Order: sequence, then structure tokens, then C-alpha cells
Amino acid sequence: MASPHAAAIDELYQLPLAEFTAARNTLAKGAGAAAPEVRALTKPPLPAWAVNQLYWKRRQVYDALVQRAEELRDTHKAILTGRRGDLRTAGKAHDEAVDAALKATLSLLEAAGERTTDATRQAIASTLRALPSHDAPGRLGRVLQPGGFEMLAGITPVPAVARESRSQPARAAPPKSTRGTVATSPPQSKADQRALARAREAAANAAGMARQAEQAARQHEFEAARAGRDAEKAARRLAAALEAVEAAQLEAAEAERQSTAAARKRDTLRQRTLEAQQKVRAAHERASAAESEVAALSRRSDA
Repeated sequence: MASPHAAAIDELYQLPLAEFTAARNTLAKGAGAAAPEVRALTKPPLPAWAVNQLYWKRRQVYDALVQRAEELRDTHKAILTGRRGDLRTAGKAHDEAVDAALKATLSLLEAAGERTTDATRQAIASTLRALPSHDAPGRLGRVLQPGGFEMLAGITPVPAVARESRSQPARAAPPKSTRGTVATSPPQSKADQRALARAREAAANAAGMARQAEQAARQHEFEAARAGRDAEKAARRLAAALEAVEAAQLEAAEAERQSTAAARKRDTLRQRTLEAQQKVRAAHERASAAESEVAALSRRSDA
């Protein structure tokens, strides 16, 4: 069942990034029983926030990217299950959709006044290539990494021999002998025998190469999965670093504000001190004048 605060949460992820935390805490205060769930919402790192804005503000571009990604996955699935598929065309269409989405996302970042570094651009591109994901669209709270072989989870590949047999016409069964129980083969010439030997050798070589290819594919799959895990760890470290930089920038801005306020207060106190000192000097001068006048009156009265 959808959360009664779903619309408010959607609006939260559309706010400028600097306003996220305060708005989330305000929303949590009025969320009642859902307060812990709202308070647990993670402030997105800048790349994830940018992709969220693509979903909310350029939905047509976002949907086109997701559609191309699903078509690419379907093509992989078709090939692995022994059906035909144009992997080159599907891959090119997906690359073009990623490029269009990246340009649109960077444009949104520029319009929002956010600074884009090479690391931010790379994280955005990685996240776009990882779509669609299990995360709610428009509510990404982390940088994503393309899943590689994980995107084909649950698909059982058809062996190459089976795929080839599907594309070959059925061969007619050899005719049965009408005399006796054992069929006899027609005599073969030496040329036929040599051709048969070469064909058998080629078949054996092909089988060996197929086994090597399968081993290499399994090795590549293992390495791709490991690389994907390493990339995800690196993305998490990048997101944490970006968040730390942002927190440091906010802390520096607050320290600068406090320093400016303290300097203004210092200047004000100095001015007040000078004024007080002037008043003290004026009071001393008046007291001295009064003492002089008293002394003069005393001398006249004594005379």
C-alpha cells in the first residue's frame, strides 16, 4: 500500500539538494507513525540527485533510456536462450540514449547552479547506465553501477551446440538395409576418407575451442562481477567523499558567518568603549572644573 506521505516524499526529492535535510526533518515531525521511515530517507549525493531531477523534469528522456536498457537486456536474453537478436543495434541505441540522458542531466545541474566535476560526471554516467534499478525512480539515494552479468540473472543459456542445431535443417535418417540386420556403407574413395578425417579433426578442434571459449566466458563473468563489486564500493566511497565535502563546505560557511558576526560585535564593542572613554574624560574635566571653582570660592570667602 502506498504511503500517505508519498506525494510529500516525491516533492522532497525534487527540492534543491541543500534543502533536503531540513525539509526531510520537517516532514518527519508531522509524519506520525511514519516518522521513522521518513527520517531514514537518505540525502542523495549530487550525482544521484541529478538523475532524480532527470526523472522529475525530463521524463521523456528518462523513459527513453529505460526502454533502450530493457530492449538491450531482452536482446541479450534472446541470444543466450538460442533465439536471434541484433546485439550491435540494441547496444548502439542504448549508448545513444545514455549520451542523451547524460547531456540532459548535466544541463539540469548547470541550471541548478551546481558545480560539475569529472568525478560527478562519471558517477552520473554510471548511474544512468545502471537504470532501471530496484530503487524507486526519482528517489535515488545513492550512486548506481551497471550490473553487468547481474542484469541477466535467472536466464539459462542454451549451449552453443543446441543453438547451432536449431539453425540447421534436420538431416534425414540413413536408410535401413533391406537385406539382413546390418546396414552396409558404400565403399569410400581415398579422397573421401581424407576429407572425412579432416572433417573429424576440424570437429574435434572446434569442440576444444568451444570448451576454451566457455571457460573464458566463465572467467570473464567472474571478473566482471568482481569488477562490478569493486566499482560499487568505489562509488560508495565517492558518494561519501562528496557528502563529506558538502558537509565541510557547509561547516566552513557557518564558521565564516560566525566569524563575520563576531568581528561586527567586536567592532561595535570597540566603538562603545571609545565612547565610554570619551564620556569618562568629559566627566573628569567637569569634575576638575568644579573643584577649581570650589577652591576659588573658598579663597574669596576666606578673604
